[in-house]
Amino acid sequence: MEFSRQSESASVDAGNTERFAPALRVLRDAIAARAFPGCVFGVLAGESVVLQGGLGRFTYDADSPAVTAETVYDIASVTKVAATTAAAMLLHQRGLLDLEIPLGELLPGFVIGRPARTSARHVRLHHLLAHSSGLPGYVELFRAHQAPMGLLRACLELPIEADPGTRVEYSDPGFILLGKALEVLAHEPLAQWVHHQILAPLGLKATGYCPRPAQRASIPPTENDRWFRHRVIQGEVQDENASVLHGAAGHAGLFSNVPDLLRFAREILASAHGEPGTLFARETVERFAQRQLPKGSSRALGWDTPSENSSSGKHFSSRSIGHLGYSGCSLWIDLEASVAIVLLTNRTWPDRKSQRIREVRPAFHNAVREAL
Repeated sequence: MEFSRQSESASVDAGNTERFAPALRVLRDAIAARAFPGCVFGVLAGESVVLQGGLGRFTYDADSPAVTAETVYDIASVTKVAATTAAAMLLHQRGLLDLEIPLGELLPGFVIGRPARTSARHVRLHHLLAHSSGLPGYVELFRAHQAPMGLLRACLELPIEADPGTRVEYSDPGFILLGKALEVLAHEPLAQWVHHQILAPLGLKATGYCPRPAQRASIPPTENDRWFRHRVIQGEVQDENASVLHGAAGHAGLFSNVPDLLRFAREILASAHGEPGTLFARETVERFAQRQLPKGSSRALGWDTPSENSSSGKHFSSRSIGHLGYSGCSLWIDLEASVAIVLLTNRTWPDRKSQRIREVRPAFHNAVREAL
């Protein structure tokens, strides 16, 4: 890939670029405030990509490569929808995934040593998708476990902190276990199944797990890791638990770019409107887009939905679904308005301290929707 030495690349016609000037200003101001060194963005309205481009650079260094609309990023927890939830949707649609099946029936080899009442073995798959399993939100399992099987067993033996279905807590361990359960149902490693059944059919050529060494220099670094791996993390998954799982897990590990994620969003929108020839049935999208119990949760099955002070801003309808990634990435899809917005950044460079992304996301989404 050849990189321009300019710090900005906005595609689509000049009229649209001017139309979205307030939204672009939000991103330029964010870069100036060091919310992130660079970003790529895309807007889909109906069938048309009305804005797509990049601002800034890979890092804050003046000679760092400029990002372009095609720059690939570590999309972190956006993996949960673009890969894991999409796989669950397709397996459910094909009659291979029962949302009510207990996890212990799919992973019997892991469920030893802890009473069923206090372990994840009796959690059902819909609890994992809705983040209502009772499992904790995040655990540094990688500290004690450097092999995949040990980390997975430790994940399954985590104590349940609430009865399944009674409390919502966004849980990485839950999606680690969900990814493993889907592998059992698919009879294939998750990364391979996702590639053959979702990415390839949709033509998502820039999307996948574990970029090859030759590709890594073309991907913005996520972090200068001084406390665990002791090196710059570039072109390999930032999440430490996913790293122990060889870079391909249910909760993180996917790399992608704006054109591919807009293509994925277009497929979700087309499926939601019952267009023929789509990967997902309309009923599947509707089922997975419905908010789940307990009452008051913004979580659907795998997806999040807009809530008060949402990262999606104030203009996405109640029939919207999306997800965030820790690295500074996001995808929001409005099923009612047929609008999708992708924003990819490496806000964790050079470290994880900056939280300015929390202000940037809603401001950017508001400016885009107001331009539309």
